[in-house]
Amino acid sequence: MRAKITYCVTAAVLVVYFVLVGSRGLLLIEQGTALTITFGIAVLVLPLIGIWFLWKNTQFVARANRLAAELDAEGGLPVDTLVRTAGGRIDRDSADAVFAERRAETEDSPDDWRCWFRLAIAYHDARDTPRARKAMQRAIALRDGKPVRA
Repeated sequence: MRAKITYCVTAAVLVVYFVLVGSRGLLLIEQGTALTITFGIAVLVLPLIGIWFLWKNTQFVARANRLAAELDAEGGLPVDTLVRTAGGRIDRDSADAVFAERRAETEDSPDDWRCWFRLAIAYHDARDTPRARKAMQRAIALRDGKPVRA
């Protein structure tokens, strides 16, 4: 729940920022000189890229949460058996052991979105965020019946 609140607050702050930057871009365009119009258009591009990025991330999170809910309803969510340090961080050796299990499971069933979902969680626990995201994207694509990129 804490992660959802943090995400929503961050998204709201970004939207306010995009509105402020966009209004500055419009003010520059309203000045009417070639230089200010050019700068105004350049300034407007930044919020557009930010909005697109925020939208794509929100879609990704919503889809991943739907998969988690479906897997939870099936009783297929992985049980957290990871060893943690005194500070609460996941022990690297423990995460690596679970990752090896998840990777083997995924290699045995490469077309099962559930395996890819669990592998994404293992990547995340092993602090490999880029691969966790790619594995989750693959799980989403497999679940939706879309073509999977290699």
